[in-house]
Amino acid sequence: MLVKTVLNRCHPLKSFVYGAVRFIGETLYVDVTARKGSKPECGTCGRRGATYDTARIPRQFAFIPLWGFAVFLVYSMRRVDCRQCGVTTERVPWAEGKNRTCNVLRLFLARWARRLSWQEVSTQFGVSWGVVYRSVQWVVEYGLKARSLEGVTSIGVDEIAVWAGHQYLTVC
Repeated sequence: MLVKTVLNRCHPLKSFVYGAVRFIGETLYVDVTARKGSKPECGTCGRRGATYDTARIPRQFAFIPLWGFAVFLVYSMRRVDCRQCGVTTERVPWAEGKNRTCNVLRLFLARWARRLSWQEVSTQFGVSWGVVYRSVQWVVEYGLKARSLEGVTSIGVDEIAVWAGHQYLTVC
């Protein structure tokens, strides 16, 4: 089975196509290209517009490791001639803003950080401790934005003595 097939099954990209896959040392690089005829989305407002130009130097976005190999998506960003915002860099579905870490890797690292220490996660997956920290922060911020306290009228918290001495159990 081809690596492109695995990526298309587990992480399909709308308006983009996985291209050549190559090994350089212990790292797997996957080229990503825009689907022919697709218009880029404005990075500010999200509207589609005409392509203004394409970067000569491609960006590398860290992706979830496969079989112990580091994986990077390689893509030359396009600039969009947006009618509302002017010329801006396009929005890509796998990363936000200027972040060089894919959203799926951030979610992956944050889930592992629930089970292991952040230092262990960084060591196991070959990223810095700061990447793990920012991944957890990103997931928490998303959760706080999506949180709905509708219908909650009160929260009760109580402590009861369960053992001899000053040992208590918190009951919610």
